[in-house]
Amino acid sequence: MKQLLDYIGTIADKRLEPTQVRMMNPLVLAYIGDTVYDLFVRTFLVHTLDASVHQLHIKSIAFVNAGSQSETVHEIEGLLTEDEKYIVRRGRNAKSGTIPKNADVTEYRWATGFESLLGYLYLTGQEERLCEIAGYILKTQDKID
Repeated sequence: MKQLLDYIGTIADKRLEPTQVRMMNPLVLAYIGDTVYDLFVRTFLVHTLDASVHQLHIKSIAFVNAGSQSETVHEIEGLLTEDEKYIVRRGRNAKSGTIPKNADVTEYRWATGFESLLGYLYLTGQEERLCEIAGYILKTQDKID
């Protein structure tokens, strides 16, 4: 992933410093974090299931919906550093202006905090920590049954 970030920085002619990422709007962090988590989940499912694309999609929804992400962030809270908890709080407290039809406001805000954390770890190049957190989540979930 670091190579990908370096490559993107090179073609965009702009490198992001950790302090710049930390100061980004949490909704921007959640925007990229949503995609990062989705990629982890889809890759995990492809590796663990022999299923049709439709079935893979249905299984992935169990991981990436706001309710599931809200539960997940509460489950991993004890594993997070103070800095990571700060990023989650910033994401949770961000006002997005829209709430999906299938999620309540509280779940959606916690899910945004979770996605903000993943976006922050990704953009700061902390791929080992990102993989540690995502790996823990994927190994402990029972959503693939």
